[in-house]
Amino acid sequence: MSIFNFIMMAVPAVFLVASVAIVVKAVGRGKSRKKTLMMQLASFAAVFAVCLVCPLVVGAAGETAPVSEAVAVAQANSSGIAYIAAAMATGLSCIGGGIAVGKAAPAAIGATSEDPKAFGKAIIFVALGEGIALYGMLISIMIISNIG
Repeated sequence: MSIFNFIMMAVPAVFLVASVAIVVKAVGRGKSRKKTLMMQLASFAAVFAVCLVCPLVVGAAGETAPVSEAVAVAQANSSGIAYIAAAMATGLSCIGGGIAVGKAAPAAIGATSEDPKAFGKAIIFVALGEGIALYGMLISIMIISNIG
């Protein structure tokens, strides 16, 4: 493993650990939790962008290669991005489904406790929230099946 590869792996990890330490100190000093959460999300987005862009730049800046090797590199890069897209489709849809179910389920329980006949109508809204996660998983399966 070259020193460049080690640095490319170590910098994002160090940056994320440092951002967590800064956020913990900020909360300890009485900063608002909302601002510290936004700072943490911004640092995660920055690390994600660096981790996504750096391998693409390094691959593009390589030596002039024969066409077949260049195609292989391009296919490797595209399959990596496809895996990231599949992970984001599943992850973001599960987060959205969790938020939807987290808000719909207590409302359904409350409606059922007031009127037991409302259970059938209320459970439909909970199931719709769960469907979001299933659609995200379906999309990620479709993305992964088209790689290659």
